[in-house]
Amino acid sequence: MTPQTVRQPIRCCEIDQTEAVEDYLRTIFKLAGRDTPVTTSALAERLGVTAPTVSAMLKRLEAGGLITRSASRHARLTPHGELHATEVTRRHRLLETFLVQVLGLSWDEVHVEADVLEHSLSERLESRIDAVLGHPTHDPHGDPIPSRVGEHVEAWTTPLAATATGSRFRVDRVADDDSDALRYLADRGIVPGAELEVLTQEPFGGPLWVRIGPSTHALGQALAQTVHGERV
Repeated sequence: MTPQTVRQPIRCCEIDQTEAVEDYLRTIFKLAGRDTPVTTSALAERLGVTAPTVSAMLKRLEAGGLITRSASRHARLTPHGELHATEVTRRHRLLETFLVQVLGLSWDEVHVEADVLEHSLSERLESRIDAVLGHPTHDPHGDPIPSRVGEHVEAWTTPLAATATGSRFRVDRVADDDSDALRYLADRGIVPGAELEVLTQEPFGGPLWVRIGPSTHALGQALAQTVHGERV
C-alpha cells in the first residue's frame, strides 16, 4: 500500500492513537454528548470490557493529556482529546452514511461495520466519501457529522418519552446502540424526519402510544428514550 491509502498514526500525543484509544475517545465523546456521566462502569458496558481494563486505559489517556478525571473519577475529554474524538466520530458517521446511501445496508447494520473501518480510513478516502455523499451534515441515525474544521455541537433534543401527550413530534435523532431496537423502529416508520402524534402514556411505567400515519404503536419507556426530536 502507498502512504496515501493508509491512515498514519497520530504522533502529537504521548500515547499512540491505536484502535483501542480511538474507541475510548469516541465512546467518551458520545456519552458526554448525552450528558451521561462517563464512569468506569459506563465505559465497560459500552465497550464490552472489564472495569480493570477500562481503569488501565483511562490512566493512559490521562497521562497522555487526552482526558481529565474529576474527584468522582468521571472522565472528561481535554480540548486536545476532543479534537481526536471528533476526528474519529466524523469518520465513523461518514462511513455509516456511505454504507447506507451507497452500499444499501440498513441503518441497524452499519454501526458495527463503521466501527471496524473507521480506524483505517485514509484522509484522502475520507474526503472522497464526503464529496461523493454531497458533504452530509447528519448520518442515517440523525447524528451530526463533525466538519473537518470549526466547532461541533453534539446536542440531543427532547426524548420522545418526555414529550407531553397530545403533541405532534418530529424525530431528529435515534440512538444507534441497539440494532434490534433500530429494526423495530424502522419497521414502524420511526426514523429521522418522521412526524408522529403522542397519544397517551400508560401509568406506572407502561408504554407510550404514538400514531404515525394510519397506524398506532406502543413503545416501552426504554425504547421511547432512544428517540429524540422536537414538538411541531
